[in-house]
Amino acid sequence: MFTGIVEEIGKIKSIVPSFPAAKLEISAKKALNNINVGDSIAIDGVCLTVISFTSNSFAVEVQNETQKLTKFQQYHEGSYVNLERAVTPETRIGGHYVQGHIDAKGIVRAWHNEGQDWVLRVSVPEKIRKYIVKKGFIALDGMSLTVTEISEHVAVHVIPHTRSVTTLQYIKTGDYMNIEVDIIAKYVEKISKF
Repeated sequence: MFTGIVEEIGKIKSIVPSFPAAKLEISAKKALNNINVGDSIAIDGVCLTVISFTSNSFAVEVQNETQKLTKFQQYHEGSYVNLERAVTPETRIGGHYVQGHIDAKGIVRAWHNEGQDWVLRVSVPEKIRKYIVKKGFIALDGMSLTVTEISEHVAVHVIPHTRSVTTLQYIKTGDYMNIEVDIIAKYVEKISKF
């Protein structure tokens, strides 16, 4: 489990395509603290398992299904990614419960500043819109953000600090983003059907 509070920006060192899993090697610093093989780490919101590490990088495998569902095809050597280690009993939960299980990918439709805020608009597939509410949570590329508007797009307002410590500083219109909706909405839907 994760909180959606990005700990650092990593950089993809290499991508080795393979079947059934591609291998990603990612340069990092903070994410390497107390790292172990088998640990879960969120890479742009995708929960992946550490398979090896060095003093300045770690590697994960990405299965074909995950590649298809996420923005994996957009990655290349040198791509920046948001990193968050899994929570521990001592972790402060400043965001919301994020599983690292991506529901869909959306396309950045607008990204501009309005006064001190930055406003991000991302397309949302119709099948998951019902789980998104104004002032509710959404995870975009692993970032816990508050929804300010929902239609065929979701809008979020981002403070300058968040933009400066995440990959938001690198995104542009037309880029893909990984989307995870709040799991509580799915549980409520399932229970209400009984």
